[in-house]
Amino acid sequence: MLREKIVKSVLNKHKRRDSWFLDDYSVNAYEGCSCNCLYCYIRGSKYGENMEDQLTVKINAAGILEKQLHSRAKKKQYGIVTIGSGTDAYIKQDQQYGLTQQFLSLFLKYRFPVFISTKRTGIKKDIELLKEIDQTAILPDDLKGSLKRGAILSVSISSMDETVTNRLEPGTASPSERLLLVKELSEAGFLVGVNAVPCLPFISDREEELEKTIKAAKDHKAHYVLVGGLTLFGNTASDNKTLYYHFLKRYKPELISKYNQLYGDKFYTPRSYQDQLKQRADKICLRYGIRNRIIE
Repeated sequence: MLREKIVKSVLNKHKRRDSWFLDDYSVNAYEGCSCNCLYCYIRGSKYGENMEDQLTVKINAAGILEKQLHSRAKKKQYGIVTIGSGTDAYIKQDQQYGLTQQFLSLFLKYRFPVFISTKRTGIKKDIELLKEIDQTAILPDDLKGSLKRGAILSVSISSMDETVTNRLEPGTASPSERLLLVKELSEAGFLVGVNAVPCLPFISDREEELEKTIKAAKDHKAHYVLVGGLTLFGNTASDNKTLYYHFLKRYKPELISKYNQLYGDKFYTPRSYQDQLKQRADKICLRYGIRNRIIE
C-alpha cells in the first residue's frame, strides 16, 4: 500500500550544475521506486529490499513546488530541473497520482527547463506538454548559446540483454521498448539520448556489448549516449551491493571474484577502469557518429 506524506520542500538546489545532465535543481514526487532495479544507488535500510513496498508519495508536492518555483522565477534563478533523480518520474503509481504531469505544468507556467531520464514509457502521454516546455523555457545565461532547448530527455539502458534486465530491472520496460521510445521522442522533435548508466562491469561494459548499445541508440535516432559506471555499497540485506551480488550468484557466479578484485573495499571502480570505459565509449561513439555528451 502506498504511503502518503506531507513535505515542506520539494525543489532541491545543487551546489553546482551537474556536468553530465546539466541540471541545477532536482525534484522527486515519490520516495522509493517501482522499477525495483537491484543496482539502484538509493537502495538501503530506508527503502528495504523491495523499494515498491516502501514507496511514499508526497501528496502536497505540487503546491509546495509552485511556491518554490514562483520564488526562484521572481529572482530569475532559472536552471534545468531533473524530474525524478531518486525515482523514475513515470513509475506505475504516477498513473494514479499524476504528480509528474502536475510538475511539468508548473515548469511550463514558470518557464523552467527540464531533464528527464526514464526506463518506462509513460512519458509519451506528456509529449505535447514537453513540447511547450521545450519551446518556452528560460535557460541559464551560460547555456543559452549552446543548448537552445527547454527539454532534455534520456532513456536509460544498462544492458541490451533482456535476460539481464529482466532480473535486474523487473519494473521497467524492455530494452527494445525503450529504444522505440527513443525513436518516437526523437521523431517528435526532442533532444533525446540514451544513458548507458550503469554500465555493468564484465557484462555490458565489454566492447562488443557497449557497441550494441551505442549502435542501437544511433539506429533509433538518439542524439547522444552517456556511459557511466556502477556503484556498489553496503553490506545489509537491502543495500544494492548485497542485492547485486545475489544476482551475480544466480547469473554468472564466476564474475564475483572479478568484482571483488575490481572494487576492493570501495563502492566505486578505480580511476583506471573509469578511464578505460570512457576511452572505449568515446571510440565507439566516434565510429557511429554520435555524441558522448548532451551538448558539444
